[in-house]
Amino acid sequence: MTSPPRSLAEIQRRVDEVKRFLSNTLSIANAHTVEFYTHDVWQRFVAVSPHEVLTRVRACSDQQREPEHKTTEQPSTTFGFCSSTSRLVDTDELLQAAKAHSLPGLGVCMSRDELLQALSGDGGGKAAVLEPDEFMNSKKSHEVQSMSEVVACLAQHCRVQQVIDVGSGKGYLSSFLSLQYGLRVYGIDSSSTNTHGAQERNRKLKKFSRVYQKHSKAARTRGEVSKSPQEDVIKIRAGVKGEDGGGTVTKEEEEEEEEEVSISCPDISSAVERHSEPQSETDELFLSALSVDLVRTTPTRVPPTQLSDEERERRKRENLERKAKNRTDSSVTVFSPLTSYVTAETELRELIDELEDAVMVGLHTCGDLAPSTLRMFVAKAELAAVCSVGCCYHLLSEEFDPARQGAITLQKQTEIISFCSPSLHTLQECLHSACGFPLSQYLRHQSWFCGRNARMSACLALERVSVGQGIQMESLFYRAVLHVILRDHYSSFKSEKRVGNVYSKAKSFVDYVRRALRRLELDESKLSDSDIQEYHDTYRPRMDEMHAFNMLKVALAPCIEGLILLDRLCYLKEQEDLSFSALVQLFNPLLSPRCYAVVGLKSYERKCSS
Repeated sequence: MTSPPRSLAEIQRRVDEVKRFLSNTLSIANAHTVEFYTHDVWQRFVAVSPHEVLTRVRACSDQQREPEHKTTEQPSTTFGFCSSTSRLVDTDELLQAAKAHSLPGLGVCMSRDELLQALSGDGGGKAAVLEPDEFMNSKKSHEVQSMSEVVACLAQHCRVQQVIDVGSGKGYLSSFLSLQYGLRVYGIDSSSTNTHGAQERNRKLKKFSRVYQKHSKAARTRGEVSKSPQEDVIKIRAGVKGEDGGGTVTKEEEEEEEEEVSISCPDISSAVERHSEPQSETDELFLSALSVDLVRTTPTRVPPTQLSDEERERRKRENLERKAKNRTDSSVTVFSPLTSYVTAETELRELIDELEDAVMVGLHTCGDLAPSTLRMFVAKAELAAVCSVGCCYHLLSEEFDPARQGAITLQKQTEIISFCSPSLHTLQECLHSACGFPLSQYLRHQSWFCGRNARMSACLALERVSVGQGIQMESLFYRAVLHVILRDHYSSFKSEKRVGNVYSKAKSFVDYVRRALRRLELDESKLSDSDIQEYHDTYRPRMDEMHAFNMLKVALAPCIEGLILLDRLCYLKEQEDLSFSALVQLFNPLLSPRCYAVVGLKSYERKCSS
């Protein structure tokens, strides 16, 4: 194993660099779009025109050169902000500084290929191609294929056969790890709906496997062509054992409801003509989603009279062994979905009886689940490695959130006793539970706080916006103008009630406002249609301000995400018994914007002593 790409001290220096940058710019990320006009946000933070900002942003997006670290700064500005007014006066300086303080600009990440090279020494084997089809869409296929190869290499490097997939959802990653790489995977999700969906998907995958084998064998043996070359629908009985004649069918099994499984065969006739080839196009499509251990292609059939005695005996023996193995494995599921809410304190052995040393993974685990995954990895001796890709930063809890600190102070002042009220007991649990940010001792000692709006900004996808997949500006504009109306005509414009997604149903701004007022249970008769339209016409010329401001938020997004991920990496580097830890770009950010994984390996000495 190669040395870690960065030491703890180096990561801490990068954290300090990003902190210094965000100390000057975080106010823009924390400005709420809803309050854009009511708080006159543009005038408060920006001293240049919206046109200049949008022009500079477009020009910066077109530049392909790497960001440069500036050694000197203009005396009157800091990252483009005026030192005296704290307003943005130099857009170019801000945008270049944002690039320099993103993860690519800081130079702290490994590529996926570099990680595979470090784990295997030879760059790893050729990854199985997972075609997008009825099993998953192209985004999910890309994520599952890219991450599964890394997880398989981690398991091989650590010499383990088990994987724990936290926040497994519908089991896309879990099932592929099991099918393609032969790993024993336990998928843990807090949603029983997701667990049920994963179990149902397993059932369909296994059934599809059996039907495909039966259909392929029959087509190649008889040389028959399906009546419909586009789609061949085969009815099979659920639960039938011994597809190759190695079992009996009970009466109950015969009476089970038949289900249709559809197999797309775009060119069956040509596939039959090329029956001597190892795989047809249809084979490749299906084998991309199912393990070759589960789906066996049928070799060219040779008449028994042409076989030697030794060959007949060998085939007979192999056939008996295969049938015995099929009977033994018939009850084995693709993976084991479990429903449970897990934290760092969860005893995994109480959930998984057969637990051995394992790799813990999480693909787009929301909010606090990603840092909890890292805490579990550190705390559990049976976890040899971790590969965690987080998302939904806006759902993270922050230890030094002023609102949370105020609640803790109130609790201390009133001396809340846990058993006095169930609701207060719940409050205590929330206040004293481990927060998702900051995770490292380094940032915790500095009481660093981002803010919810800034964390929401971190979820913006710079790469997608740069290629024209922009933000829905009109819906944001509608909501901001609605806030002006609520301020001017209703005393409840700060109500906790949410407007919700009424924009998608609205036919016009007037219709949007009326729907929103009804949702908020406010008297819409106070305003005529012309009154409402007048607000729209008044603020419409200022829509470019909102557009430009949101593009500044997009530019800052990678820096906020970078600080969150550097905090997680710093946490792993602070642990003494880890042999390796790194940030790794696993995915193409255009396909999957949350593309970075936190990877860690425990030292071999700890594994031997545990």
